Amino acid sequence: MMQQQTISIQTQGRATLDITAEVEGVLRTTDIEKGLCHVFLHHTSASLIITENADAAVRRDLENYIAKLVIDGDPAYQHDQEGPDDMAAHIRSVLTQSEITIPIRAGRLALGTWQGLYLWEHRYNAHRRNITVTLTGA
Repeated sequence: MMQQQTISIQTQGRATLDITAEVEGVLRTTDIEKGLCHVFLHHTSASLIITENADAAVRRDLENYIAKLVIDGDPAYQHDQEGPDDMAAHIRSVLTQSEITIPIRAGRLALGTWQGLYLWEHRYNAHRRNITVTLTGA
């Protein structure tokens, strides 16, 4: 069996948003007990990550680390049409990922105890982000 659905997530600007429940909601519309869940983000200035879901300090530390690694408004950037976060957001998304595959076990995402699936918005301003969830299995 295979099912595909696109979900839309509204961000409020640069932050990580836990989207685990939204993706599991798509899975609950199926009878799939075991298989794979592929999650694809249709944007080049945001990304997907699996990380710690219990302590928000982890996500703050990730943001602080990448902010030091990828400087907003760096004068070396040529692409800055949408502001100082424009090229930095693209670099951040290339360094992370735009797709993730998660196993499905017993009709649920087989994430670890402290893992969550996050949309990481890299732009300062709010955006609506589209994510395609493709489920395959039996």
